[in-house]
Amino acid sequence: MPLEVTRKEKENNSSLVYRFTRSVIQSGIIREARSRRFFQRPMSKTAKKRAALRKIRAKEEYEKKLKAGQIK
Repeated sequence: MPLEVTRKEKENNSSLVYRFTRSVIQSGIIREARSRRFFQRPMSKTAKKRAALRKIRAKEEYEKKLKAGQIK
């Protein structure tokens, strides 16, 4: 779906650029491009579980060190 903006009669360049940018934003092209910029493969179930467990262990270790006064 190509996006096309034509210049209206007696329209200056700045308003044309403004209309173009608004139409690009409203069409969702920029949001789609940003979401596709860094593609990540979906994680497997086991990888998700391991990552969650690692995060929980790190949080527990941090709280333990904080309680012991090793971290301010």
